[in-house]
Amino acid sequence: MQWSPRRSVIFCNCLLTAWSYGAAFAQTVIPAKPPELRPGLLAGYLPRAQLPDSLRLLAPPPASDSAAQQADDAAYQRNKAIIGSPRWHLAARDAVLKFPAAADVFSCTLGATISETQTPHLYTLLRRSYVDAGLATYVAKDHYARVRPFVVFKLPTCTPAEEASLAKDGAYPSGHAALGWAWGLLLAEMVPEKAQALLERANAFGQSRHICGVHWLSDIAAGQIVGSAAVARLHADAVFKAQFTLAQAEVQASMGSGPNAGLDCSEESAALATKP
Repeated sequence: MQWSPRRSVIFCNCLLTAWSYGAAFAQTVIPAKPPELRPGLLAGYLPRAQLPDSLRLLAPPPASDSAAQQADDAAYQRNKAIIGSPRWHLAARDAVLKFPAAADVFSCTLGATISETQTPHLYTLLRRSYVDAGLATYVAKDHYARVRPFVVFKLPTCTPAEEASLAKDGAYPSGHAALGWAWGLLLAEMVPEKAQALLERANAFGQSRHICGVHWLSDIAAGQIVGSAAVARLHADAVFKAQFTLAQAEVQASMGSGPNAGLDCSEESAALATKP
């Protein structure tokens, strides 16, 4: 390719554009007190109108008389064998999305403490991105209003206290799977040397909803698509980008600090080795 004055101008313009974006992110002010949707629940980084549209992203859930639904039925029935097992109990723990407990999900995988005091930017990033990824599922959830498997088969879940509310909430796509996959992608980007293990844990987090009996397998896969779309969109947000950079520095510095207090990582590892 021959270099020309025109190409030189284009190249210089590209450099200026890249520098401008970098300068913009460097000057971004991260709010000391992030906005809240309600007391204790931080708002996401993105306004609702900027969230990925899950209804346009996803194909409809399997029809009731389809081979895909038969596969979902069979997978759910296989899970009955692990009711009450360590994997079942881990699924119940994975269902908890309130912080600080939710910060435990990836702590064993990272071998690092994630907390409001030790990794404040990462802690906030997890809290806010959880809302973005979770809310992005609701256009499709509300449209399809898919009945959850425990309602169809009248079997127990690993979170009985939530069954009444979950029975009224659409199954497709899984919000837990969306936010868990989003967290896994973000952490894998921050700590690339642990990317494989982090993504495996993120996938297991989504599968926990299937093991719990509250989601079909196809709900999990659809949720992960939405989670990926949310992460892609977040990377264009200036506040997110600035906080991500600080969170990455925190987690890299905390590597080797050991998992969050009270976690039994050998127990978690053994539970994750259990296959339906």
